[in-house]
Amino acid sequence: MLFRNLGVPELILILVIAILIFGPGRIGRIGSELGKGIRGFKEGIETDENKEDDDERPAKESESTSE
Repeated sequence: MLFRNLGVPELILILVIAILIFGPGRIGRIGSELGKGIRGFKEGIETDENKEDDDERPAKESESTSE
């Protein structure tokens, strides 16, 4: 695996380099936007799964619930 030997010192070095390149304020915004994107992706998947479940219901079942 590519990152098998990645330990704490290496992660700290990567974080320091990222802070030097982007700055502390931008790192926070990047993390926030990444979190929002992941959350939106998960909600989209859940919505699609719910829609597929609704589409798989038999016609009689959906007709009886509308009465």
